Amino acid sequence: MDKTMERKFLKTTVAGILMENGFQAAEPSAMETLVEMLFSVLSQMGNSSRRYAEVAGRLEPLGADVMMGLIDMGIFKNASSLLAYAKRSNRAVLPSPVPSVQPRQTSNLQAGTRLPHPSYMPSYMPAFPDPHAYIRTPTHKQPVTEYEAIREKSAIQKHELEKSLIKFLIKTGPTESLFLNQENDCFALIANKPQQPAYISALLPQDQVFDDDPDETEVPVPIKKIKFKKDIQMKEELDENEEQENENEEEEDINNGDETESKPEEPIDNPFLRPVKYPAAP
Repeated sequence: MDKTMERKFLKTTVAGILMENGFQAAEPSAMETLVEMLFSVLSQMGNSSRRYAEVAGRLEPLGADVMMGLIDMGIFKNASSLLAYAKRSNRAVLPSPVPSVQPRQTSNLQAGTRLPHPSYMPSYMPAFPDPHAYIRTPTHKQPVTEYEAIREKSAIQKHELEKSLIKFLIKTGPTESLFLNQENDCFALIANKPQQPAYISALLPQDQVFDDDPDETEVPVPIKKIKFKKDIQMKEELDENEEQENENEEEEDINNGDETESKPEEPIDNPFLRPVKYPAAP
C-alpha cells in the first residue's frame, strides 16, 4: 500500500481517538506527532509478532503471536482490558475517506448489436460475438466528394506549400531581421531585392508570367524546315565519309600491289597447296 494512504488512515484513527477523549480540534503539528507515534507502535508490534510466528514455524502470525508481541513491548496486561476497550460504548465511527478522483467506469467496447440465438440453439451456448468479427466490414474510408471539403483541403495544402517554400528561402537565401540584433533568427524575413528604378514594375505589369517572352523580331523557324536541313547535313556528311573511305581503300590497294610486284614468288612447299598440273596430251 502507498505510504500516503497509510498515513491518511492513521490520521483518521488518531482523529477518532481524540474525538472520544473530548477534543474538538487539533493543530497539524500535534496530529503529525501522534500519527508518527502510532505508526512506530504498530510497526514494532508487527515486527515482534512476525518474529514469534517465524520462531514457531508459521508464515502468518496468529492472535497469540500478537499478544506475545504486545507483552514484549510492555503494553498488554490482560485480555479482559483489551476486550473492554474494543467493546467500549463511546466508540467514534468515522466514515471511510472518499477518493479525490472518482474511478472511471470502464465500458466494454462493442461495435453493433449482438444477434440472439436462433430457435434451434440451446440457451446455455455462449452468445454471439460482435457482428464485425464474422461479418464483412469495409476497411477503407470512402473518398470525400463534397465541394466545400475539397476546396478547404486544397486551400490548406496551398497554404502549407507556401509556408514550406518561405522557410526554404529563409534558410538558403539572404534574410533580414525585425530587430537590431542580427543573431536573433526568430523573426527572420526574406531580404528584399530593390530594383532601379523602383517604379518599373508598375509600368510593366506581369501576371502569372514566369518566363521572359521571346523577342518579337525573331521569326520562329518551322519544325519541318529544321528537320529537312538536318537530313541534308546528315546525307552530306555520310557522302563525304564514303568518299574518304574509298580513297583510303584505293591507296591501300596500290601500296599492296607494289609490294607484291617487288617481292618474287616463293615456291610452295606444301603439295596440297600447289597448283594442279594436268598430264600432257598423247
